[in-house]
Amino acid sequence: MSWSLNDVPVFVAVVDHNGITAAADAIGMPKSTVSNAVTRLEHGLGLRLLDRNSRNLRVTSEGETFYRQAQLIMDQVRETNATMAGMTAEPTGRVTVALPTAFCQEVVAPRLAGLQKAYPKLVVDLILTPDGVSLLRDQVDLAVAVGPLDDSELIARTLITGKLIWVASPSYLAAHDIGHSAADIRAHVQICETRYGNDQMPVHEDGRAVSLDLHRGIAHVNNPLVVRTAVLGGAGIAPLPAHYCRDHIARGELVEIGRHVVFDVNAVTLTVVYPGRRLLSPRVRVFLNFLAEACAGLST
Repeated sequence: MSWSLNDVPVFVAVVDHNGITAAADAIGMPKSTVSNAVTRLEHGLGLRLLDRNSRNLRVTSEGETFYRQAQLIMDQVRETNATMAGMTAEPTGRVTVALPTAFCQEVVAPRLAGLQKAYPKLVVDLILTPDGVSLLRDQVDLAVAVGPLDDSELIARTLITGKLIWVASPSYLAAHDIGHSAADIRAHVQICETRYGNDQMPVHEDGRAVSLDLHRGIAHVNNPLVVRTAVLGGAGIAPLPAHYCRDHIARGELVEIGRHVVFDVNAVTLTVVYPGRRLLSPRVRVFLNFLAEACAGLST
């Protein structure tokens, strides 16, 4: 298997411009030269990258995979050229990121305008999913995960380390006698995030290990911001990540209670992960730094 790096930017141009003729015009090459470059790549790889006829062009699934890798190659070439010239490579192109919905809404979305202003040639695609790690191999450049990771092939950077706290609205607390024990608090839980809704959630009550049933008779939702909204509206007590409650507690809209009933697990650690086998393009590195800056100071 033998193919030339010189043909890679030609192939990228063909895909970007959706045709050999348009690519030839864009990069100032004869149409035959462009066509021959693609043919050489296909022969060298032993794969068909494009299905083409006189009317249209379609990128094959193998061509899509090679195109993504070719973009990384081009990014590295541009970055190396810029570094050797003593300059900073301006991130360009598209970065695709998988994020938990609540994290995107609360932390990332309010700061996207600043990222766009700083890097106008960067295009960000956001996929909102609680299972972004599963998309890393084919569909996204990086993902943010909640909780522990077990994939040794991934490079991980911790964004937020935190804890779960018990919160309720001032009006609910004024209208109800909460009591003190873990069981007393549990009796006022009406809704919680799905990941914590098991029937033996470990906690420490005044240093003593106990477990709480957060499954039976409790509504569950896979978004902590929905839980927060419900509690703000008077839906009892709920465990929530501290970083999603900080501002509401400071404004007096939520009250932290039950500090003697502590969750065992460091359940709200958020980590950004990406495949270790890939070279980091400037656009991915910029988004990694953006996430780190956005999360600075949110750990508890």
